[in-house]
Amino acid sequence: MVDFLITITMIGVVSWALIFMVTRRIFSKRSFEFSNRLVSTLHAIVSVSLASLSVQDWGCPLCPLASKSSPQQMKTLAFTLSYMIYDLICCQFDKRVVLDNVVHHLVTIVGIVSGLSYQRCGTEMVAALWITEISSPFLHLRELLKEFGYRDTCLNLAADVCFAIIFSLARMVGGPCLTYATLSSPNPFLIKAMALGLQLVSAFWFYKILKMMKHKLKKRSHFRPQTKSN
Repeated sequence: MVDFLITITMIGVVSWALIFMVTRRIFSKRSFEFSNRLVSTLHAIVSVSLASLSVQDWGCPLCPLASKSSPQQMKTLAFTLSYMIYDLICCQFDKRVVLDNVVHHLVTIVGIVSGLSYQRCGTEMVAALWITEISSPFLHLRELLKEFGYRDTCLNLAADVCFAIIFSLARMVGGPCLTYATLSSPNPFLIKAMALGLQLVSAFWFYKILKMMKHKLKKRSHFRPQTKSN
């Protein structure tokens, strides 16, 4: 099983890189980030779907805790591991290297490798994957719209609001619940550290999102036409 997971990961890294290069070829007039965000959107959609399919009991999505991972869960995690390795490498070739994004990738990679090595905690890790990726399509949509020329439009604001709401509910409601369940269960130390690390990164991003939405709404109110009173 370990050899099979390594194969999935290696093939995945190469596949993501090829998809990126094809995307760059098709959208040659667009930016480096544009193509990478298309790849990231594809990963988010597929990973959320795989994570949903690997839930063993929807009556209790976090059951069983601290248990042996199912084959489906490990394949899902290997799939995401391949993307995280690709994206970490790919982002280093961009003009902007964001430190918190690099930390997020490293924490995730270490956590997934640990989970696959232990072959445990599949429930917690798949739930973390679902929580962290459910808002990603809206994150990328808002940036893609800007490149298409829809910056400061109602459509872009709608994408911002959708992203902010879904991120906040997933990361700051579901996230703390999952973190508590992971920390209070007999999980390996690295899994607990990953859970806590991801939640701290999520809290930092939540703070940045609040500032972003406050700025956008304030900026939009300034451009709203004033009605004259008689």
